[in-house]
Amino acid sequence: MFDLDAYLARIDMPARPTPDAAGLARLQHAHRLAIPFENLNVILGRGIAIDSESVFAKLVTARRGGYCFEQNRLFGDALTALGFDHRPLLARVWLGVGDTVPPLTHTFSLVSVAGQDWVADPGFGGSYAPVMPLVDGAEAEAPDGARFRLRHGAAHGWTLERHGPAATTDGRGGHDGWQVQYSFTLATAHDSDLAMGNFWSATAPASRFRLHRIVSIILPHGFATLTDTAYRRHAAGKDSAGTITDPRVYRMRLGLMFGIALDEQEVAALGLF
Repeated sequence: MFDLDAYLARIDMPARPTPDAAGLARLQHAHRLAIPFENLNVILGRGIAIDSESVFAKLVTARRGGYCFEQNRLFGDALTALGFDHRPLLARVWLGVGDTVPPLTHTFSLVSVAGQDWVADPGFGGSYAPVMPLVDGAEAEAPDGARFRLRHGAAHGWTLERHGPAATTDGRGGHDGWQVQYSFTLATAHDSDLAMGNFWSATAPASRFRLHRIVSIILPHGFATLTDTAYRRHAAGKDSAGTITDPRVYRMRLGLMFGIALDEQEVAALGLF
């Protein structure tokens, strides 16, 4: 059974959220504040398991992070335990892919509250979009100041778009105007579909998660990322960035900023230095 109390303690949420849209928004925000996005186990050759038991053991018990298939499995299990009506969807991430149609390698939750569908996603590593109603033209502002909107069109169904500074992304966003983060339809995402998307993400030579070591977390009013040795942080309107050249500094940054504890051998195995 899902240990809801342990999950709520992991995300520093002292009381259960109310079973409404406001409670859903608080839950997603607390989750992303506490649990980092990361793909380091892919680079370390450990594979990514997305069954409920494995995800809970890694993200809650071991206090590690994960990427979208792990994050949204955990979040979905919490939604179930809290009585929310929800289901997973799959998306195509358009950031940095040009005109090539990307594969279905992102997942998030569609949550129904009092007859209204909401998009909830604590598992996107490149930025942070708050919970939004599934309404064409709906807009929301994230705590870091970036704006998001949902659009519906004929080409790729729904799109989630972002407008904001590059400092509140992992470096793939931030140009002038609205930028599509991902597109999706409301087609049912079966466990086999999620397994296929996870398998491609973790093993395909062209997958971004096979090519880069990616870590991010949101801050109360900002965003922090570590992509390979490039560090970026936006907090309280101030930006900082730099390149890490020392494995000891990398390991310290992982622990202090992102809450990820790797030993010296594991950092060496990432192949950065």
